[in-house]
Amino acid sequence: MEKMAIRDFPIGKVVFFVTGNIHKFNEARSVLSESGIATAMLKIKTTEIQDDSLENIAKMSALHAFRRSSLPVITEDAGLFVRGLKGFPGPYSSYAYRTIGYEGLLKLIGDLDDRYAQFQSVVVFRNSNRSSRSFHGISKGAIADKARGHCGFGFDPIFVPLGTGKTFAEMSIREKNLLSHRSRAMRRFARWYRTAVGQSF
Repeated sequence: MEKMAIRDFPIGKVVFFVTGNIHKFNEARSVLSESGIATAMLKIKTTEIQDDSLENIAKMSALHAFRRSSLPVITEDAGLFVRGLKGFPGPYSSYAYRTIGYEGLLKLIGDLDDRYAQFQSVVVFRNSNRSSRSFHGISKGAIADKARGHCGFGFDPIFVPLGTGKTFAEMSIREKNLLSHRSRAMRRFARWYRTAVGQSF
């Protein structure tokens, strides 16, 4: 099939969210639809670098995805930063979840008095080889004493955002999208994207 050029996908029509995680995609699609932005899921295997910066990881994924697809893409990387564990797992949250899961993280935290934590998200947009745009979101909260809820994914069952008595896993997508790090980063992207329609980057 002939490779489509970037001009065949003008800004404002659709953005392609590079992810293999259907939960992430559904959350992003719900948020972006509020701004009238259509989103398609693009499954491309990208190189996920090991780095202490979520932004660097997301930027590299976006660059690889754009070079392979020549489409306007967004990528997202997120991490759970637990203050009592000096920020662990942070940028290594995906690896930590795959290896020890949320039950393992609860064991590491143990009886720590300081259970403050925050989820951080970075969304990166790219539609050229020259540059990218980054958008950040944070959700502050605490680690629960035990896992609760069956919705969401990853560490959602043990994270309680400030001002609520629920974990992310006890919330619907709609409820979570009012508070989550990912939705905040996506909304910042959406506000910028709408003003950029018709402009060149």
